[in-house]
Amino acid sequence: MDALIYNETHRLYGTKTMPTSAELLAIARQRGQAHQLPYAGALTPQEAYALLQSDPAVKLVDVRTNAERDWIGRPDIAPEQHTAVQWNIYPGGTPNPDFLQQLGHISDKEDILLFLCRGAVRSRHAAKLATENGYANCFDILEGFEGEKDADGHRKTVNGWCHAGLPWVGA
Repeated sequence: MDALIYNETHRLYGTKTMPTSAELLAIARQRGQAHQLPYAGALTPQEAYALLQSDPAVKLVDVRTNAERDWIGRPDIAPEQHTAVQWNIYPGGTPNPDFLQQLGHISDKEDILLFLCRGAVRSRHAAKLATENGYANCFDILEGFEGEKDADGHRKTVNGWCHAGLPWVGA
């Protein structure tokens, strides 16, 4: 796992040992301030995985549709840390009118929440909305689960959770 930690971690801490939860959150918060994000901060997939491994209270909120999780896959993390609240409803792609209510059923407003989607667009919106509604520790997982498309229009080949070699299950 140490080799997977994002290069910024090495630059900031000058080490290849796994950073602590506090160090990972500090990196994410610094990134949030540097980019003036409307939520607590952002983590690379590698940092998010390291944080999930080091702190069992952290929750990953997968905002992809149920179909995406079923057909494409999901992070292979502890079941009690993997939660799901659809940002959009499948089929149709309409916004989930119950997003905040459903988020409230799976988390408290002080929980550390890591939002994940396919390519880090919906997760940013979800982190922003949750923050605007009193959730204090919302973080976006940069690059998403599948990452950006390559020149041929394929995902999982450029960046993202899967491309980083982090554990996942599914198709």
